[in-house]
Amino acid sequence: MPYKISDLVHYGTDGVCSITDIIEKPFRDSMVKYYVLSPVFNASATIFVPLDNQKLISERMRYALTPTEIKKIISETSSDDDIWIDNETERKARYKEIIQSGDSREILKIVYTLSAHQEQQKALGKKMHIADERFFKDAERLINNEFAAVLGILPSEVFDYIRKSL
Repeated sequence: MPYKISDLVHYGTDGVCSITDIIEKPFRDSMVKYYVLSPVFNASATIFVPLDNQKLISERMRYALTPTEIKKIISETSSDDDIWIDNETERKARYKEIIQSGDSREILKIVYTLSAHQEQQKALGKKMHIADERFFKDAERLINNEFAAVLGILPSEVFDYIRKSL
């Protein structure tokens, strides 16, 4: 089913966007149609996705979750869903794959896992590894933005919402 103007979509690591237009622009020797995406929490950005690039559309773009789906993800995912991988190289590869997949359930698991790891490191008087910190911020941003856009709350209110939902 093709997307339409005003649909709320999740687009790769850019997060939640609104489809603001479908336009046709010249590209090389032909005219190409594009979805024009505006990230909900980054008004200065615009993303153009060619309608004829099924790989981009099928692998990077999906409808934003519904409030019911968000509630289900929260209820089915817990802080016990630890996906820590001791091997740093394997952990980086797996977390990168999850972030790029846009799978909110798995991204929330990264947030829970790295939040717990951060607390452990603090207790030991240490900091998280820089790569883990980056994954944590990216995962948190994606969850906060999608949940906030769908639920009509601020990104900073998302984790209070999650805590109250548990």
